Amino acid sequence: MTARFADRRRFAPAASRNRDPIAAVVLARLRRGARVLEIGSGTGEHAVHMAALRPDTHWQPSDPDPASRESIAAWTAHAGLANVAPPLGLDVRRLPWPVGTIGAADLVLCCNLIHIAPWDCTVALLEGAGQALVAGGEFLLYGPFARSGAHTAPSNAAFDAALRRQNPAWGVRDLETVAALAADNGLEFVEAVPMPANNFCAIFAMPGAGAAD
Repeated sequence: MTARFADRRRFAPAASRNRDPIAAVVLARLRRGARVLEIGSGTGEHAVHMAALRPDTHWQPSDPDPASRESIAAWTAHAGLANVAPPLGLDVRRLPWPVGTIGAADLVLCCNLIHIAPWDCTVALLEGAGQALVAGGEFLLYGPFARSGAHTAPSNAAFDAALRRQNPAWGVRDLETVAALAADNGLEFVEAVPMPANNFCAIFAMPGAGAAD
């Protein structure tokens, strides 16, 4: 659920609730000058929040939805941030991805996407992340996950059922299945950081030199 300000900024209550826990995980993994490519930036609130906290980093938001890109640009202008590039109209299924002004990414971030998209989007997302990252870069995937085929909480099971009623191609994905697909694209599973509301931040790495200090 989103609301919109007069200047086309869109506001998602969930983004306000979870932005600080996500930022705590993401920003701790960024070296100075790191280049971040965010996939499915939505309203733009996450990108602007984290970019403001780390003005030494460079952020490239993206979203296939024109209204979302308007919101991202409006939030960037509202915050007066020079380290957030204009949003890209990036569809994960159209490979190779445009990467805008940052070139290759030190970190690719994707929040709350794969459970509200068909499975082929997850396949393309992992392939694209593997192509976009530098050696030693990381891919952070935030959202609800099942573990070894089982839901981690009754609320997640109910959420999964509701998603599948809305669209049979949607649903909470199994982390081990996602990790196996990531490995096929050169990404090593590092850890799953527990997050509020029965979510996880799944972290994958491209082998090579580290991207964090």
